[in-house]
Amino acid sequence: MMADRKDWLDFARDAQSGTEAVQARFHAHAYDPHFHDQVLVGVTLQGVQQFRCRRAIHRSTPGRVILMEPGETHDGEAVIEDGFTYAMLYFAPDWLRQAGADYLGRSDAPQILAFRETLNDDAALGQAIVTACSRMLRREGRMAREAALDAVLPHLLRRAGETDASQAAHAAPRIASRARDIIEARYDSDLGLEELASQTGTDRFRLTRAFKAAYGIAPHAYLVQRRLNRARQLLARGEAPAEVAAATGFADQSHLGRWFRRAFGMTPADYRRRCTDLPDAVIA
Repeated sequence: MMADRKDWLDFARDAQSGTEAVQARFHAHAYDPHFHDQVLVGVTLQGVQQFRCRRAIHRSTPGRVILMEPGETHDGEAVIEDGFTYAMLYFAPDWLRQAGADYLGRSDAPQILAFRETLNDDAALGQAIVTACSRMLRREGRMAREAALDAVLPHLLRRAGETDASQAAHAAPRIASRARDIIEARYDSDLGLEELASQTGTDRFRLTRAFKAAYGIAPHAYLVQRRLNRARQLLARGEAPAEVAAATGFADQSHLGRWFRRAFGMTPADYRRRCTDLPDAVIA
C-alpha cells in the first residue's frame, strides 16, 4: 500500500499572547529561505526534517527540538520519501520576555531569546511544545491554552541559563482559595488564567504555584475536574452528551468525550446508558 503523500498544514493563533501554532506535513520541498520576527520552537514528529540555518544543514528526526531566534534565515524540505511532520510555536518576542520576567518574579527581561544550538534533544521541552500546539489547534478553552503556553517557559529559561528564584516563594492559601471559588462559580464559562490571576490580585505564575501547593493540581486541571463531575451529574439524569458538553464549558461533544474517557474509562454516552438504562437509539 502506498503511503499517503498529501501535504497539509493546520494553523491557529492565540489572540491574547499573539502566539501562533502550526502542525504540518510535507513530502518534498516545504519552504524557500525566509525568516520570522518571532521566536520559533518546534518538534519533529515523524520523518526527517532538513533545513539550512546558521550556515549549516540540520536534519531533525522524531523527538528532536528545533530552536530559532528572530531573524534567523532558514528553509525546509523532506529528504526521505515518507516526508516529515512537525509541530511549531511562534512566540512574539515581547510577550516571551514579559512572560519570562513574570515567571521569574523579576522586573528585568531574562535572556530567553538566544539559543546556543538549533537542534537539541530536550524531551521535556519537546512534550511541552507538542501539548501547547495541540491545545491551540484544537481550539481548547482560554485557560487550557494559557497554561500550556506557560508550561513551555521554564524549559526555555533553563536552556538560557536563567534560574527560577521565585520557586521558593511561600504559597498563598488565600489566593488559592479565592481562585477555587471563582472556578467553582464560573466552571461553565471560558475562564482564562490571566483573568483568574487578575481577580485574585496576583500574576498567573504565582497563582499556579499557590494553587498547586494548596490543592495538588494546577488551576486548569481543577477546572477540568469540576466540569467532568458536573457532566457526570447531568448525564446520570439522562441529558444528551452534546447538551452536557455545552452546559459544562467543553468546546463540543468530542472535547468532553476525550477528557471523560481519560478520567473515567468510558464514553459519556456509555456512562449515561449505564445510569439510566436508556436504549442506544435515544442517546445522542
